[in-house]
Amino acid sequence: MNALLVASRTGGPDKGGWGPVGRLDYADGAYRFVYTQGARSLQGFRPFHGMEDLNQIYQSDELFPVFKNRLMPESRPEYQAYLRWSGFDSSFNPDDPLAPISILGVTEGIRQTDYIEVFPCPVPDLVGCYVNKFFVHGLRYLPLSSHVRLSQMEEGERLAMMPDPWNESDSSAVALRTTVGERMLVGYVPRYLAHDIWELYSGCHPEYMSIVVERVNVDAPLQQRLLCRMNSCWPEGFQPCSTEEFRPIPEGVAVRCEGEHALA
Repeated sequence: MNALLVASRTGGPDKGGWGPVGRLDYADGAYRFVYTQGARSLQGFRPFHGMEDLNQIYQSDELFPVFKNRLMPESRPEYQAYLRWSGFDSSFNPDDPLAPISILGVTEGIRQTDYIEVFPCPVPDLVGCYVNKFFVHGLRYLPLSSHVRLSQMEEGERLAMMPDPWNESDSSAVALRTTVGERMLVGYVPRYLAHDIWELYSGCHPEYMSIVVERVNVDAPLQQRLLCRMNSCWPEGFQPCSTEEFRPIPEGVAVRCEGEHALA
């Protein structure tokens, strides 16, 4: 993974417009950020501090402050737990220049004080499949019984995907429920994945799509409680994040993650 898409929500954390506004990547020894067409079309969006020019290509040897502030400092006592919650093992090198991209790609860089989040640019893995790791959303809206069931989950447990068209916050929401024992709602896939899931579902046989539990972090904050992995075939013609709102505003900017491989 060397590229992330940057999204903004307006109107509050649970309502209002949502959409991609930028792209962050790392290549050739430098971090680069550009705004995408979504920054022009998303109502109420304001450019990031110190990066007000939508037409500019921003480059830096260090991670830009607006993204660096979304990483837990290594000096925090829970830093190692933070990496463990996100699925990184002892071989992970936090000093690698790509480490911030990898961490933000799982944690989404969400903070309670604003409405920005980041997510990976999907690319095929080494065998041409769709792979994505994510933390389950919406846990704070679940009843106590769901939280009890969640704490009892095991790694590798398969979850079922369900459309939730009556969801007041997002009519395209994808709910997740257990498939073993009593069927229970245990959260939602991140909003940025919903469109991909329905595109993949229409082009893949259900047996070639799965969401399984990667980690259950009973000692983590709610937003990092349940880490899942999604695997799917990559249908012919499938092009995630290819709509106009994802296109970089500056002319001639290459989309660097195309044709590369995601980390399995």
